[in-house]
Amino acid sequence: MKRHDAAGRQASAAPVRPAPRTAPRARGRPRSPRAHRAILDATLALLAEKGYERLTVEDVAATAGVGKATIYRRWPSKAPLVIAAYAQLPGLVPPDTGNLPDDLTTLLRSFARILESTPLPRVLPILAAECLHDPELSKLLVPINSERRKPLLGILERAVSRGELPGDLDVGAAADLIVGPIMTRVYFTGEAVRPRDIRPFVEAALYGIRRLRTRKSARPGQRIRRKS
Repeated sequence: MKRHDAAGRQASAAPVRPAPRTAPRARGRPRSPRAHRAILDATLALLAEKGYERLTVEDVAATAGVGKATIYRRWPSKAPLVIAAYAQLPGLVPPDTGNLPDDLTTLLRSFARILESTPLPRVLPILAAECLHDPELSKLLVPINSERRKPLLGILERAVSRGELPGDLDVGAAADLIVGPIMTRVYFTGEAVRPRDIRPFVEAALYGIRRLRTRKSARPGQRIRRKS
């Protein structure tokens, strides 16, 4: 008995090694990249076909071949789903040819190809119109469009630093002036923007841009001196 008691006391006094911890089991099924892509593609196609108001998660699920629960696990409502689909559209890569006219021509030709080969020209006005009375959608869309604008702004800022444009240039207004003719052609005439159209657009825009100044530097009635 004494031996058993001693053995018991030694066993109770020995340090106890904790049981090995097992990794927690993941909840739910793993997300499928293929399903993710199918959902976004379906959303973009239906947005272009039906518009934002008539687009439903049910339609997206049926078109993508997934359940509604699969969609709601990723996006809580229609607005973030639509923005995620819009964000997958290709963006612009800023060229750096060393001079402003060539940079702008290269960038805008890429933009024209995107307009021709993707649903962007269809879905952009749909979302812009919806944002006028949908604050949630507007809050999500504005940062995406601001990010898409950065390559153009970067080209203009580099041109300012190289002395190709005035140092007090209103870069935001200059960007609007550059893109404006292309968007006018697409949305108000229904004509395609051809690669050969881009250079004349660039040259005309630069003619006006070199006369743009920031609000702080330009005074009412002040004439802007032309560079020789």
